[in-house]
Amino acid sequence: MTASLYQEFYKLSHQKLAWISPFILLILMIGTGLAMGYNESKLLMAACYDAPDWIMLILVVVGATTFSMEFQNNAILTLLYKSPNKIFVYFAKYLVVLGYNVYLHVFAIIFTLGLHFVPINRSVAWSTHYLYQQPLWENMLKTSTIDVLTTTFIISLIFLLSCLINSNVVVISVSLLVVFLGQFVSANLLNAGKSVKLFRWNPFNMTNLTRQYYNFATYFDTSHLLNFQLLIGTLSYTLIFMITGYLIFRKKRF
Repeated sequence: MTASLYQEFYKLSHQKLAWISPFILLILMIGTGLAMGYNESKLLMAACYDAPDWIMLILVVVGATTFSMEFQNNAILTLLYKSPNKIFVYFAKYLVVLGYNVYLHVFAIIFTLGLHFVPINRSVAWSTHYLYQQPLWENMLKTSTIDVLTTTFIISLIFLLSCLINSNVVVISVSLLVVFLGQFVSANLLNAGKSVKLFRWNPFNMTNLTRQYYNFATYFDTSHLLNFQLLIGTLSYTLIFMITGYLIFRKKRF
């Protein structure tokens, strides 16, 4: 397992996208700050300048490339030959992408702290109480922690799709549709007015977890689930997708 982890870390560290992604993230966060307006400082600080959405976008590309590209060029055969078990190959990739996920969120927090001193938004003290009667710094840290769970759910889905579909382009396209259109698909299912109590647990609805934390009033009417219910659903689907992805990978013929 150690050798597999080293190989995956080495490959990721030599991807240009992995190195330039933090800079792309910073530019997108600045753009969000300018677009949101001068008086939206509290929301921007709590939501890390919309970093959760941008990190999802980056992870879709990086995560899909991790598996699908190796299926396309048959590089996966070399990894399987050198590894004593397929489970080491699968979970080594999974753990490295999870580590990169945390890495991006740490950068998002650092950038948020830095942008606080840039005059693109109104200056607000970090001790100011905002969501759930908590200080802004706590809102920011909780948003980032919750989003690590949301993006882990997305990573599990990406790995599942990568094991089902060998095309990198198709995996990226489908994953982006789930990330950015999932809430609308879920809303349409729930607005049908039938079996809301059942359909509110659909996997598309779990993409609302982070957004609902920092904008509960708006997203609760869309998700029909409380924050802790979304959290339970997200963790459950993460485990289901992760295990299903591995089972498909184990049976896959190369």
